[in-house]
This record gives sequence, structure tokens and C-alpha cells, in this order.
Amino acid sequence: MAERLIQSIERAADVLELFLTSTPELSIKEMSDRLNLSKSTVHGIIKTLEHRGYLQQNPDDLKYRLGIRLLELGNYVGKHLDIGRIARPIIRELVDDLNETVHLVTLQRNELIYIEKVEGPSALTIYSHIGKRAPFHCTGVGKAILAQLSEEETDRILSSASLEAFTEFTTTNIEDIKKLLPTIREQGYAVDDEEIELGLKCIAAPIFNHQGNVIASISCAAPKVRLDEKRLPKVIKGIKKAAVEISKGLGYLE
Repeated sequence: MAERLIQSIERAADVLELFLTSTPELSIKEMSDRLNLSKSTVHGIIKTLEHRGYLQQNPDDLKYRLGIRLLELGNYVGKHLDIGRIARPIIRELVDDLNETVHLVTLQRNELIYIEKVEGPSALTIYSHIGKRAPFHCTGVGKAILAQLSEEETDRILSSASLEAFTEFTTTNIEDIKKLLPTIREQGYAVDDEEIELGLKCIAAPIFNHQGNVIASISCAAPKVRLDEKRLPKVIKGIKKAAVEISKGLGYLE
């Protein structure tokens, strides 16, 4: 037997969802016309939603817009979405497809923390492990995130970092690092080419939350010899696709 739906709640949801595809403000008549409901029915729904804070009326034109209560609920949902739970099946699928190690890091204040690591069947021993901090300046995951931050945030993070030279290929000059960021932002992924560990290459892409803010990044790490020109496009495509799927799971709308 099909579940019984409550018509009044369905109609209230229809009213709220009008604002997803319409102008920020709507009159009772506009809502009535678009939902094909009587003005008296719409009026009753609106007044109930207004009373609960889900709609608010503009005193100048008497039209209605979404209320602050929805913002509170949206922020609560976003705050309590478990990125690890959402990302885990996507990461496992990516590892199965690429047969390489995949990392997930989150941005916590001015630090990057590895929260997921799934090794491929041919994984090599590398520096990362869950709970470890990752440097911004010489990792794909770090640069992928930096490229999505404001210049002020980037300067603050880099100026407080040690900018250690892990290999001969590590870039330690702040201005040189910043010059890379527009290209990374445009192409949608970052590369670590032996910058933190010799012989290791990583491809990383940013992850966004429901507010459109970068909060994490995902990467594929493999021996450089396995990420040659022939195989690299597949890895880039896979990482970018996984990042988009995780972002959508967090409520991000492109």
C-alpha cells in the first residue's frame, strides 16, 4: 500500500519550492496562479509559514520571501552532514576504477587533516595517514583548496606556514605559489609532482559545501611512472568527477 501523504503539507512544500525557481519575492496572487490553487488556500498556507518563520512579508510591497528559519535549518543540515560517510563509497569506487591510493582531506581552520585514505592494490608506502596534517604549499590537496580561497585567506595561511622544502621540486616562495593558483582554479584540479616526496605524483580536486565554500579536497596518489601522459587524463577525470559527487552530496549546487 502506498504511503498516505498529507495534502496540506504537500502544498506548503510546493509554496516554499516556488522560490527555488522564481523571483526572490512573490505575491499571494502569483503563488496562487503558479500552483493553480485558490487565493484563500494559499493565504492560509502562507500565514502559517509566516507564523513559523519560514516566510516573511515585505512591508513595502506586501510580497513574501523565504524566512530566516529556513536559513537556520539549512545551516544545521550543512553543519551535520558527515563528509566521510558521503565520500566513502565514492572513494572506494574511484580506487576500484584507478587501482591507486585516494586521499580525502578537510580544511580545519588553517590546517589540512587527512580523514580518509584508501589504498589501491599496488599502493606504495607514502607519507600520509589518517589524522596527519598536510602542508598547503606542496601537496595537490593543499593547492586545490588554496586556489578556491580569497587572496586574503591564502596570504594568511601561507604566511603562517613553514613552507618546508621536502624535495628539490618543492616551491617555497609565496609569490611563486600564488602564481599557480589561477590556473589551478580554472582547470579544476591541482598537481603535486614530486613536491612532497620523490617519485610520487598526486592529482587533487576541491570539494564544496552547501554554501559554496571549499571545505575539503580529494586526491589520487601514485608513483610518477604510473601517471604518464596516456593515463593522466583518466585520473584527472576521475578525481574531478568524485569531487563533484561529494560536493553534491553535501548540498552544493553548481
